[in-house]
Amino acid sequence: MKLIIGLGNPGSAYEKTRHNAGFMAVDRLHRRHAPAEPWRARFDGLCAEALIGGERCLLLKPNTYMNLSGRSVAAALHFYKLDPTRDLLVVVDEVALPTGAIRVRAGGGSGGHNGLSDVQRALGTPEYPRLRIGIGPCPPVMKLEDYVLGRFTDEQLTALGPALERAADAAEMFVSRGVEAAMNRFNAGPEPAQRESPSTKSPTTGPGAAPADRRPTDTESTRTPGPDGGTAARAQENQTNQAKGA
Repeated sequence: MKLIIGLGNPGSAYEKTRHNAGFMAVDRLHRRHAPAEPWRARFDGLCAEALIGGERCLLLKPNTYMNLSGRSVAAALHFYKLDPTRDLLVVVDEVALPTGAIRVRAGGGSGGHNGLSDVQRALGTPEYPRLRIGIGPCPPVMKLEDYVLGRFTDEQLTALGPALERAADAAEMFVSRGVEAAMNRFNAGPEPAQRESPSTKSPTTGPGAAPADRRPTDTESTRTPGPDGGTAARAQENQTNQAKGA
């Protein structure tokens, strides 16, 4: 069994935003392989079973908001007793790749992506395959959180459609032949540039606020980023909100 998880934010307010590219790719797989299978609430998300290349797969879209994605990923992985290095593929958006590009990796750091950071925290390891879908760089005049939570431009949508199809193709190859085969087939061109340090690149949303595309530092431990990259009041209050799915 394989677990394919697209990261994003739940709700109509975030539908088809750049940060939801992972959701959109998993939706493509659902339409290809399980169009009659309804999405069901499970593992703090919406999931559907699909048969891909003869392999049983679970498609999952966490509803925890991006910054708490690890909770959903870990719940499904542990329930099925799967190996994260072989049986898990996490699909996310990537500002360090141009719109229309995709890249598969067998493991590594989060690259400053809050969703991947939380998955790493929940699993206790950075060694799990991930598929990044380029959404293009944030324009200098925009805040990062505004960019990733904004919707694609018409020009970007033209490039995004084929990218989502290739992402679905790459996920299928991951299922049938493994991550190395998917990397060899779908990774073309140089590695994407590493994101700059958030302290020099990402704007804040208020005094001491944590940018949307990184996790808070130890000194920010009383402030937890929400789906829009802003700050919650205090850790205890935020835990209450999280329990409600806020």
